[in-house]
Amino acid sequence: MAQLVTLPSIVADATDAVIESWLVEAGAEISHGQALADIETEKATVELEAESAGTLARILVEAGTTVEVGTPIAVLAEPGDSEAEIDGLLAGANAETASSSTAGCGSSAEVEQERTAAEGLERSNASKTETAVAAVDTVLNASVDTVATSDMTRVFASPLARRRARELGVAVTGLKGSGPGGRIIRSDVETAAGTAAEAAESGSASAPTHAQPSVVSAGDTADAGYTDVPLTGMRRAIARRLTESKSTVPHFYLTGDIRMDALLEFRKQINVSLERQGVKATINDLVLKALGHALHEVPDANAIWNENSIRRFDSVDISMAIATEGGLLTPVVRNVSNLSVAALCRTTQDLKFRAGEKAIRQQELEGGSFSVSNLGMFGTGEFSAILNPPQAGILAVGATEQRAVVSDGELTVASMMTVTFSADHRVIDGAVAGRLLTSLRNALEDPMSLVL
Repeated sequence: MAQLVTLPSIVADATDAVIESWLVEAGAEISHGQALADIETEKATVELEAESAGTLARILVEAGTTVEVGTPIAVLAEPGDSEAEIDGLLAGANAETASSSTAGCGSSAEVEQERTAAEGLERSNASKTETAVAAVDTVLNASVDTVATSDMTRVFASPLARRRARELGVAVTGLKGSGPGGRIIRSDVETAAGTAAEAAESGSASAPTHAQPSVVSAGDTADAGYTDVPLTGMRRAIARRLTESKSTVPHFYLTGDIRMDALLEFRKQINVSLERQGVKATINDLVLKALGHALHEVPDANAIWNENSIRRFDSVDISMAIATEGGLLTPVVRNVSNLSVAALCRTTQDLKFRAGEKAIRQQELEGGSFSVSNLGMFGTGEFSAILNPPQAGILAVGATEQRAVVSDGELTVASMMTVTFSADHRVIDGAVAGRLLTSLRNALEDPMSLVL
């Protein structure tokens, strides 16, 4: 019996998501667990997997469309299912939607129009039905991130390549992939965009210029040039969650300076062994390890606000902030306090690589009681970070730099790093945060404690 494929609640508090691309075409045989589409959530791009085997009879939503959770996006049919049965399934779904919400489109005429339009798309050469409703027109109008051509030929492209194609206005259907198995990757898209730009420039040299940006005089902003950058789902989520955090969570801050000479020497020594294993420890890796050690020593800080309770965790799970082109991702490193330094480095290395490829899984973004945000590589000396609810704390890490310090009554030069705790005062009191900062400092200034 045919069944509807609906958009699941991929993110716990999300009400919608974007169908970034379809990975299969209408009429394809589908196996259980096969990836059907790339879904862009507020935090990452994830694959929607088939819950059962069958034939993908119809695709109801075009790639690039924002869809509410629970909305039918495709029809999965079994052998013997007729077009009439599929039409009846869609009609029933539309009627149910119409009865519960005015946003539904449950008329039988619209269902018939959608069926006709979908069949026309599969035949590729049939003309669009002029009377199709806007929703069906959206399905028919191909965009640059569609993964199938008009003749439904499969185009293999990575999620990042499709995203860049949409940003640059490049059609992936005409590109030759240089990735594994001919898969189109990001560099292929950017190369094509550069070639197109050069061609446009050479062609415009002899063509009349219809519009040129004007020079704006001081104080004249009415005609100032600008570019509106469309908000992605991730950027909207960042804006919403951080605004919510600053307006509803009582932040307080603790700042401390940590002497890093011993840690820098320790890092050199362990990297001799780690590099033989194909990994390398960064300062951020060792800060993560030290924070895990500190949260294990101060369990009152390893907690989150849970409305009617404070939830304290047995394991130490810490989110690591990773900057990507689309925004900030914070995948969670699990059980940090019990991981060896080598295992921790392998984990963070893998997360950084997959974050750049938009391959972080949704479950890797969930959980954790604390976060680490490091801007030291940009030369930032000190900053305060905003909490990521419901987490109770975030550690902002600045650059390690040489400073003049007084040691045992004498002026000397030392490698110093400034860190700032942002804490949720509903969960962590000042004394608890003070003990956590002290434990972190002790672990970093005596790094052998991290491996004992």
